[in-house]
Amino acid sequence: VQLVESGGGLVQPGGSLRLSCAASGFTFSRYAMSWYRQAPGKERELVAGISSGGGSTNLADSVKGRFTISRDNAKNRVYLQMNSLKFEDTAVYYCNAGRWAALYDTWGQGTQVTVSS
Repeated sequence: VQLVESGGGLVQPGGSLRLSCAASGFTFSRYAMSWYRQAPGKERELVAGISSGGGSTNLADSVKGRFTISRDNAKNRVYLQMNSLKFEDTAVYYCNAGRWAALYDTWGQGTQVTVSS
């Protein structure tokens, strides 16, 4: 299993970023996927999940109305569109298989999102 996250960066409050996760080593289209984040000194938390077909999603209360999760099964990729970013969104973002909990113990390197003025 390999998970490679990208798309992070430094953005001002109110800005947007689109994260991408390239997955390999398993049959991507058969698995729900999810995004997590870990801020300094905090535990990793679930941010968003999406069903295997992409028709159903779930978002943490803290990001509802601002973030959108989507996937492209033809490309084995899952995305996280982040709008109206806030200081508290600063974290390293990771993806994994599974919708409500990480399926694999293997994690990618993550992608750093920093919201700062």
